[in-house]
Amino acid sequence: MKSIDLKTPLWQLTVEDFLELQTYHLLSEKKYEYGLKGLAKLFGCSIAQAQRIKSSGKINDAIIQNGNIILIDREKALQLFGKK
Repeated sequence: MKSIDLKTPLWQLTVEDFLELQTYHLLSEKKYEYGLKGLAKLFGCSIAQAQRIKSSGKINDAIIQNGNIILIDREKALQLFGKK
C-alpha cells in the first residue's frame, strides 16, 4: 500500500486510493478476542459475567480453547448469543 497522508481530504483521493484504504481497514479489523477479558469487552460485561456466558454453552461454537488459552470468534459469538 502506498503512503497516503491521513490529512488528505476524501475528495482529493483517487478511486484507487480510496479502495486501498478500505481494503486495508477490512484486513486489519480484529476478528478474534482472547481470553475472558476479551469476551467481557465484546459483551460489555464483567469478567465474572463473561465466565458465566462461556460456561452456559450458548457460544460454544464460537470458542476455541486449548488449555488456558481461549480464542473467541467475535462475529460468531455475537450471532450465537443473540439467537438464544
